[in-house]
Amino acid sequence: MSEQEMNSYRFTSGQEPSDEMLEQLMKEVAQDASIRQKKATDEYFKELHCGAKIKAAKWAERINSAING
Repeated sequence: MSEQEMNSYRFTSGQEPSDEMLEQLMKEVAQDASIRQKKATDEYFKELHCGAKIKAAKWAERINSAING
């Protein structure tokens, strides 16, 4: 199926998409979802790691303060 045919189809057109169109749409949506999920997961763990570093620094400061008075 050509890209022009895919781009011309609209779900609101009253026409049922062909099996080929549905397959292509589902493939593109799955790829997009996979990319977005990886990006979200990477950002989540980046923030988690940053938060852990901040907490560790605060605890180290508290410990040093308690030890050194």
